[in-house]
Amino acid sequence: MANIQSKLGNPFVILIASFLALIILGTYLLSLPGASEISGGLSFIDALFMSTSAVCVTGLVVVTTGTDLTTFGQIITLILIQIGGLGFMTLATMMAIIIGKRISFKDRLVLKEALNQESLHGILNLVKYIFFFTFISELIGAIILTWRFSALYNIKEAFYLGIFHSVSAFNNAGFDLFGNSLLNFNNDLIVQLTIVFLFIFGGLGFIVTLNIFQKKFKFGSFSLHSKVVIVTTILLLFFGTLSIFIFETTNYETLDSSFSERLSTAFFQSATARTAGFNTAEIRSMTLATQFTLLSLMFIGASPGSTGGGIKTTTFATSFLVIRSVLKGQEEIIVFKRTLPEDFIKRSFVIMLISFGTVLVSTTLLTLTESFDFMSILFESMSAFGTVGLTLGITSSLTFWGKLNIIFTMFLGRIGPLTLFFALSNKDKRSGFNYPEEKIMIG
Repeated sequence: MANIQSKLGNPFVILIASFLALIILGTYLLSLPGASEISGGLSFIDALFMSTSAVCVTGLVVVTTGTDLTTFGQIITLILIQIGGLGFMTLATMMAIIIGKRISFKDRLVLKEALNQESLHGILNLVKYIFFFTFISELIGAIILTWRFSALYNIKEAFYLGIFHSVSAFNNAGFDLFGNSLLNFNNDLIVQLTIVFLFIFGGLGFIVTLNIFQKKFKFGSFSLHSKVVIVTTILLLFFGTLSIFIFETTNYETLDSSFSERLSTAFFQSATARTAGFNTAEIRSMTLATQFTLLSLMFIGASPGSTGGGIKTTTFATSFLVIRSVLKGQEEIIVFKRTLPEDFIKRSFVIMLISFGTVLVSTTLLTLTESFDFMSILFESMSAFGTVGLTLGITSSLTFWGKLNIIFTMFLGRIGPLTLFFALSNKDKRSGFNYPEEKIMIG
């Protein structure tokens, strides 16, 4: 009994339970007849899939959001995206602050885990910043997008589309109301850049954007975490853009336009692959080399404490730094004149291995239940785990078991493998003594 009570008070359990409760509520609301244009409403599995995808800010859909869902269903989806992106505990805490309610110590512990912070110091101020920064970013994005969409739609429709896609972009959700993502705007640089900057800022992590503003954009004054995130993000954007541009340079089905438009399309797809899920080029028409590049970017994902998924940029950077130190013969992992702690390095490799194992298991099971080609299946599984939302077009044709597989993969990708592990495991048990060391052969 004591063990059950201790697990119920576990911040990781509370965090997982809040996501599950939101998914269940979303499933019920989306299954209502008034939420969709489908006769009798969405089936349970389809409603569960759509709710999970929205809460986990993934963007994979089994029905078309813009045509198969009613305005009520679309608004429910948008609310799930907003709460799922920021986290239920973050919004609940902000509401409590607004009405003057006291935030308990246990609530602060849950917030610490939800926001991926090392300590409780300044946690409530961080919540206020997150709420404010999100509101301002989404408002600016909505205004710009409404202005651009007003050229094609009446002002009421343009305003609705602007809000929906601004919220979806900032939360790295990838949901759209056009039915073909942003293919209709593949030549509109303003729409593309607005969407890109929304999901880049949403994917950097709130602690990084706060640090940038506090230090007045002076890179040398940034924290080590911010430096690693920013440099890794820039390098990944450069690598992705260059790779896609080169691999698609002779593929006129994807980059059939001027040099600047081809470059912007390559940049957009490079940025969106790391959890955003929008696309301005047909993914199915891309070369295998480009699709493999997108797979790599989806696996890495966004940064810790952000609205995105994946193993995170810092985990990838740490692994790269370990390889560099081994090749140089260094015992310590040094970056920006700082040494990374050993436990952090261990955790990074654990995350990578568990994440890779999750995708491997998910993909293997999909090959047993689905009849699509291997690349499409692997792409779907990786997209679900990275909470990306890009697909090669098989999502709506998945079997019941395939949908259930992707639902679990999206959920695990959103909460993080270690969160689930810590929720299920007991507290750290130290032996009190050390065993003697002995080497084994490696390589």
